[in-house]
This record gives sequence, structure tokens and C-alpha cells, in this order.
Amino acid sequence: MNKFLITDKKEMRRKGWKQLDIILISGDAYIDHPSFGSVLIARYLEYNGFKVGIISQPDWRNNRDFLKLGRPKLFFGITSGNMDSMVNHYTAQKKIRSSDAYSPGGKKGLRPNRATIVYTQKVRSLFKGIPIVIGGLEASLRRLPHYDFQSDKLRNSILFDSKADLLVYGMGERTILKIANDLQNGKSIQSLSAIKGTVITSGNYEGGVRLPEYTKFFSKEQFIKMHKIFEDNYRENVIVQKFGSRLLIHNPPAKPLSQNEMDRIYNLPFTRKPHPMYSGNEIPAFKQISNSVTSHRGCFGGCNFCSLAFHQGKTIQSRSADSIKNEIAKISKNKYFKGTISDIGGPTANMFGM
Repeated sequence: MNKFLITDKKEMRRKGWKQLDIILISGDAYIDHPSFGSVLIARYLEYNGFKVGIISQPDWRNNRDFLKLGRPKLFFGITSGNMDSMVNHYTAQKKIRSSDAYSPGGKKGLRPNRATIVYTQKVRSLFKGIPIVIGGLEASLRRLPHYDFQSDKLRNSILFDSKADLLVYGMGERTILKIANDLQNGKSIQSLSAIKGTVITSGNYEGGVRLPEYTKFFSKEQFIKMHKIFEDNYRENVIVQKFGSRLLIHNPPAKPLSQNEMDRIYNLPFTRKPHPMYSGNEIPAFKQISNSVTSHRGCFGGCNFCSLAFHQGKTIQSRSADSIKNEIAKISKNKYFKGTISDIGGPTANMFGM
């Protein structure tokens, strides 16, 4: 029995499936481990009864990889991977990095610059009318107009640049399940306008807290004002910003997960191994996290130099001690385990249980 997620049509046929409900596309190699956001989301959707496949590091220069699982029944979910693709590619001195820790053999160049945008545009060209949901770190941190370090200028919301239907920000389990259930129940992607933890575009919206209208002449003062208004209001209110004839609608964040929900998610049947397709090619990121355990999420620090509060949120969400011990017991049965758990933690290890 295949313990990994579906990655090709042969595996679909073995299961007797003619069509998947959801296909996730990621810029990372497929490592079936809870430290990888796309895999965590895929396993959670699978647990809730959806037929899920994953396309890892597709070659964006042709169509083959994007077509290999066919057309999903409900939607495509797209992420650049565990890192922003531009940070993945370039150093702080704007030099091209020599390797990619999330690729087999550490090989660089297996994902494009601005991967979320490129993947979304490719899927849009190949599958007309299919809903596209973007998420992960790159989408989450670029959901508003933002300063782009590599180009040294302000960029529009990634939702406008990618032309996706909907953006999921933060830790997306609750949000993605709501989207999947609503689409399965016959709702259109256009009707999903008020789901917490999402950002959409619209032609009109009444109410909401208004940010300064974004234009190509946006000043530093307007940018600072925009973020001050956003930070003061986004946790409780819908945020609205005008972009020409369109509006960016930012819904409040999803409700944090309870301890029982956290325990259930991290108890899903991860193999905790790279997919066999990479046999013989070590993936550096896997070596780093193979014996690592996530104990909690979030950080209430809100430091100016850090994106954690903006992405994971300021609420600490912790697992139970029993759940953590059970995961360690599972790790200890793997052949690669040498007797030492490298770390138990989260964004800020000393905030566990607070």
C-alpha cells in the first residue's frame, strides 16, 4: 500500500481513482514530514476525506509536470514552498545562492523566481475555469503591497500579480478545509468572500476599514500609514484597499487551533521520509529536520525585524506533552534515527504552553 501522497496517475489507478479532488503544487521537494506546510495541508485534507495529490518542483518551462495529475475536481492549491522563492534564490547581498536546501542533492534552479506567480499563471493557462488558491509563506507575507528587497521597490499584492482566485494567509488548516467543504457543497469560488484567514479581490465592498489607495506613486508616508492602520485593525476587522478599479478584501485571521486539534494534525500518518523518487539524492532540509519535533506555533513578541507575528500570528498554539512524546516514539522507529532528538520547539521555544 502506498503510504505517500499521490504523485502520478499510476498511483491514482492503483487506488481506483479517476480524478483527484485537490492538487497541491509546491516549490519544495516532496518530503512527507509535518515541517513542510504543503504536506501538512495535504495530509489534513486527506484526513478529512478528500482525494489529494501533490506536484513537487514542477518544471515551469514546459507543461508536462503540471498536467501529470489531470484536472482536480475542486481546486489547485499553490505555494512556493517553505521559503519565499526570492529569499531561497538570493543572499542578502543579492548574490545567487550556490544551493537549495529544499531540492534533491541541494541542486539550485529547480523553482523559478516568484514561484507562486509563475506556477499560478501556468495553471491558469492550462486549466481554464479551475479555482486557484495560493498560500504558504511567500503568498502570506506578500498579501499586501510590500517592499521587495530584490527589486528595491514596492510591489502590488501577490493576489493581483498572480491572478489567483483566493489567498490563504497564516497557518491554513481551518481555512483550507472550509474552502474545500464549500466548493464540494457546490458553492462557487467567487462566493467565498468572507472566510477568515483569506484575502480576495472584488469590484465592490461596503464597509470595512480602509487603507490608503495603492498606486504606482505610493509614498513612504502612505506606506507607513497603511501598515499602521492594518496592524491596528486586521485582527478584528475586514480591511479594504483600492487598486484602480478593484478592491483588495482582507478578512480577519482564522481562529487559532486548540490543543486537541494540534495533537490530531501532528498525529497524521506522515512517513517522515523523502519520497522514493529521490532515491540516492540527499535533500539537505530533510537532514536538518528529520529528528525535529514541532511543539507549538506563534510568537507574541511582534519584533519589527521578524515576520512570525504577521504569518503565524501572536497566539501561542501548543501541543500536549503526550502528543510530543508519541511523535518521538514514532521517530525512534525510523532507520535513520541515531538516538538523539535534535530539537523540540517552535518559533520561540520558551513560549511553549503559554
